[in-house]
Amino acid sequence: MIWVVLTVMEDETPGLRKRKTIKKMKAPLETIIRRMVDSANGNRPLSGFAASDQFHPEENGEAEIARNLNAAFLIVLSGSQNSLFEQADEYLETMKGDKKWAESATFYSEGVRRIIGEISEACLADKSYQDAFDEAAQWSTRSGTSWGDDARKKVWRLFFPEGVTCLGDYEKRISELRKKRCVCITKLNQNPVDEPARQILFMSNLLITVPDDGEDIDSLPYGDHILRDLKHIAQEKQKYWFDHPIQIGVKNEQNEAIYGLRGLNNAIAFEKARGVVRPDDKATCLLSVSVTHDGLHRVVKDYLGEVYAGTDPFPHLDIYLFSEIDTKRILDHIILPGAEKYLGISDNEPIRRVFGVDGEYGRHYSFLKAISAFWQVLVDPKVKGSFKLDLDQVFDEEALVEETGQSALEHFITPLWGAEGTETGGRAVELGMMAGALVNERDMGHGLFTPDVSIPKSVPEGEAVIFYSPLPMALSTRAEMMTRYDNDILDGVETCIQRIHVTGGTSAALIDSIRSHRPFTPTFIGRAEDQAYILCCLFNNPDKNLRYLHKPGLIMRHDKEAFAGQAIEGAKLGKYMGDLVRTLYFSYYARALPWPVKQTKHIIDPFTGCFVSKVPFTVVYLRLALKLAGFFAPDDQVKKEEGLKLLVLSASRLEGLIRDLSETPNPLSERYLEEKEGWDIFYDVLDRIEEGLSKGDDFAMELKRKTRELVSDCLIQLGTKTGE
Repeated sequence: MIWVVLTVMEDETPGLRKRKTIKKMKAPLETIIRRMVDSANGNRPLSGFAASDQFHPEENGEAEIARNLNAAFLIVLSGSQNSLFEQADEYLETMKGDKKWAESATFYSEGVRRIIGEISEACLADKSYQDAFDEAAQWSTRSGTSWGDDARKKVWRLFFPEGVTCLGDYEKRISELRKKRCVCITKLNQNPVDEPARQILFMSNLLITVPDDGEDIDSLPYGDHILRDLKHIAQEKQKYWFDHPIQIGVKNEQNEAIYGLRGLNNAIAFEKARGVVRPDDKATCLLSVSVTHDGLHRVVKDYLGEVYAGTDPFPHLDIYLFSEIDTKRILDHIILPGAEKYLGISDNEPIRRVFGVDGEYGRHYSFLKAISAFWQVLVDPKVKGSFKLDLDQVFDEEALVEETGQSALEHFITPLWGAEGTETGGRAVELGMMAGALVNERDMGHGLFTPDVSIPKSVPEGEAVIFYSPLPMALSTRAEMMTRYDNDILDGVETCIQRIHVTGGTSAALIDSIRSHRPFTPTFIGRAEDQAYILCCLFNNPDKNLRYLHKPGLIMRHDKEAFAGQAIEGAKLGKYMGDLVRTLYFSYYARALPWPVKQTKHIIDPFTGCFVSKVPFTVVYLRLALKLAGFFAPDDQVKKEEGLKLLVLSASRLEGLIRDLSETPNPLSERYLEEKEGWDIFYDVLDRIEEGLSKGDDFAMELKRKTRELVSDCLIQLGTKTGE
């Protein structure tokens, strides 16, 4: 009897349970994958592509090899019942020995192992998830099934459960989400913004990249030293990817560096004519400057200086540019000396890690929020808040006044911004941040309150079998961004809604709230940095937690398609890659926060939360493979070349990241704590400098003098343009 008991105990060890679960889940996983990418039981593949149709190992052109690798991955993942399994498996192994293709083949070969392991771990941790897998596998063996709501409920439940909650009556789902976002006001802000042009810092980020591949650098209208450096920089390996960076050499009428500022300048002129802004006032605009290649540091401010010197001035704006070099000066001359003097901290690594503008989106986004606190303490104590806009967005002032009764700046004058209340569930919250919305330029004829994301008329095949964020995005846009306070349930006086779905542009923050709650976006976040910014503050305060107020009518016109088409086209593969990386980082970042993922998901679902996955490696691999199958399916050489580029880029960027995230414990847990430490030091230093200034402390006064010198060096000088 003792032997039996010991055997049972040994049989229940975690390692053995995991191995048994892997063995058990392999078959249903293979069944589901076959249903997606193979014709079986008289059914067309759910994805619309048969992997076997794309596997022709005798073809050895570069695009054909990329297609074969992708098809082989899907075939191997679909299991030994696929007639091409052994041939596909051998192909992957053979290509791992090919110097040119080893990285891509290894990425896929490791992907099979990673997916099986990840699915098994998820099933081991959650019995209901294992049951859902078994149910989906049984469904996959039936004949007469197709890609419809039944399929979506079965398959999405495994890989995209947030999408399942969006199916059905869309208006009902929108109403339910608004109720979930409702906040009951308990206390209005007693000291709200009342002079927005003076009390708000307007902020944005310039993303600069090398000239377009087809551009003749020698013909560009810049100084010889810029052109000479650009030729070398263009050969560097790209370090960071952005959605639609400004390509050096783009014409002024298509240059966001000019376009957005011109729109803001015109808006301030309108506000002056309306009497909202005093005639002699100028709005302060702080711009961070981020680059895609390291070498651009040498030329980026000279380039921008020539761009601004060659355009009409912005008489209603004071514009400051902060490059990575400028942020290092702020650290070296202000923050780090303050940390050593007031806090006794000489280790500068924690704060250097987080404070700056180069890197992924998260780094410059946090900088723009944090610099407002720096500005309040050391430059202008009268400022109360900041407003971040993207430079492909403008205020359509006449439309705002006509449709909302308020101009752009009048929307900032509300005691709801900074109010306190209770959210659904009873938690106390502080609405210290505020979010507006966007309307696409092409939709202006339909009015300001036109969602910039349409509800899909149908869900396509292909990649959408695994993941289809446009659906929760469209519902969230209507439930949050398009809400008006015009009824008894949401009146904008005693009730309002909080925002989880926010955009980088049209987001505002009260500086006192930022300094109190200290939110930040980790430097590793490369997409949706705006939505990541609040995650670390969801449940960190036992008294009241920071939240975004939704401000109806604070709407900017989004003009990116009207003038930045070249940049958007050039960055689309990088943008897609960023979307995949977003799932990896959001999923592991949510696990790194000091509260359960389930608690986070309850707040941020469905749209932001759909990027926090139970099985992120699986979702990313399958999304990519089905996306590539879509590129390779048609007989279109342009599409095939695009697929080739995407595969090479994916293997290069994703393999190392997935390998790092596979480590135990979660590597982002340590990085989160390290970055939190850096920001705590930054805000602690500001608090102590402010205290010193109030007492007339000589050291603090000297820091303020040095700050004025540094800031004055960042003020841009505008020339007079002869013709744009």
